[in-house]
Amino acid sequence: MPQLVLDVRADGTMTALLDGQPVTPPVGAGPWRRAGFARIIDHATRERQVPVRVTVHESDGSTFTDILPATRRSRRQPPTAQPEPTTMARRAEPVPIDGGHGFLAGEDVAIALVTGHTDASHHGQVRALLDPTIIAATHAQEVVLIGRVSGTITIRDLP
Repeated sequence: MPQLVLDVRADGTMTALLDGQPVTPPVGAGPWRRAGFARIIDHATRERQVPVRVTVHESDGSTFTDILPATRRSRRQPPTAQPEPTTMARRAEPVPIDGGHGFLAGEDVAIALVTGHTDASHHGQVRALLDPTIIAATHAQEVVLIGRVSGTITIRDLP
């Protein structure tokens, strides 16, 4: 099983090694950052096609290790021909999302769009600043915070 080692610096930037070899960010993306954990893992595991053991060395000296299994991803359908635009505006077709497995039968499942990322403090606390125009445009009533590595999920009502 491949091993991904992430060393977090005090400024939130990171280095990544996969089986001892450097994992460089995509060209033009800048240095790896804490908020990009999921991007780094996806990049190093070819979009999570293979399981990986992840070890995170925090700048405060603490260490976190986990094994992330490969995930099944549905194959993308080839693009279909787009209909010719008309002078009358039509409502956009819904975008289907395969949410995977593991939910309880009949469970209420919230749907959230990711509009940004933030870093947790060295105490594991998060504070997010939301753009009020996005809240107004989506009529959102809740915010969902998801720890991409820890798996922590927090749901809060919006004021």
